[in-house]
Amino acid sequence: MDAVEILKGLKDKGVRFTPQRQAILEFLLATDIHPTAEDIYKQVKVKFPGVSLGTIYNTLNMLKEHGFILELTCGDMSSRFDGNPVNHYHAMCNRCGKVVDFPCDLVEMDKYVAEKTNFIINTHNLVFYGICPECQKEQQH
Repeated sequence: MDAVEILKGLKDKGVRFTPQRQAILEFLLATDIHPTAEDIYKQVKVKFPGVSLGTIYNTLNMLKEHGFILELTCGDMSSRFDGNPVNHYHAMCNRCGKVVDFPCDLVEMDKYVAEKTNFIINTHNLVFYGICPECQKEQQH
């Protein structure tokens, strides 16, 4: 989905979309770094100096609730945000915090867990933790 489709979907649901909210969404759709709310705030603040961190969090929560982005809760209690809402896996560096998409066919975990637990599974989140190539190089020196 692109920003125009998401904006139309939100407008159809009665959600008011400001230029600041649009800038947040466009940044998330254009990046693959899985930024924190603070990272997004720094980027959006360049274009909209009056934007507040509260606006960032409120917009992220709204986009997540409507299924347009993913929130990745990390082991250090922080959250990263992903503009790709399709369920997929991630790898995260324990040292620098870098998060990357892990490209592979999804295991039918939702179906398997549903069969074993009788839960209705909506989604799942799987993050592999390790040391990224850049940090490995630094460790070797």
